[in-house]
Amino acid sequence: MSESAIITPPLSDDDIMKLKIGDRVLITGKILTGRDSAHKRLFDLIKEGKSLPVDVKGQIIYYVGPAPAKPGYVIGSAGPTTSYRMDPYAPLLMEHGLKGMIGKGVRSQPVRDAMKQFKAVYLAATGGAGALIAKNIKSARIVAYEDLGPEAIRELEVENFPVIVANDAYGGDLYQEGIKQYRR
Repeated sequence: MSESAIITPPLSDDDIMKLKIGDRVLITGKILTGRDSAHKRLFDLIKEGKSLPVDVKGQIIYYVGPAPAKPGYVIGSAGPTTSYRMDPYAPLLMEHGLKGMIGKGVRSQPVRDAMKQFKAVYLAATGGAGALIAKNIKSARIVAYEDLGPEAIRELEVENFPVIVANDAYGGDLYQEGIKQYRR
């Protein structure tokens, strides 16, 4: 079993260029959450030339709508959601400095192209393991769009949050590589 890379946001272009598909990564630090409703709002603000309620420069956004926290817990189950719903918005956010996205499932060609152009990565989290993943979240607070409930933008403090690089800034695609290996 190979060693995992450790990354701490905010990420630089150099941080991103060290990551390749298949790399296991542990994230420690602050990341943001957001799903399609929040992404649409951010996208619309950028298009209108207005400032964002959160700074996405160098940041990672986790595509999650966490369950409510049980008493004594920081957060409820926090598994990844399917990423393609954010695909219409992701390239513009990368253009404005977003460096990482966490979710599950494949990304569209325009998103993969934007990762190469703007030096960003897509990180896969394990679907169905939301309760286990939540153990790596040390704090959670809403930072924007509280009216969206579970889909509000949160800032999470994570420690050794486990992900795998699914798409890298070189155009690598772990999903496509997996299919090629299976066909051999």
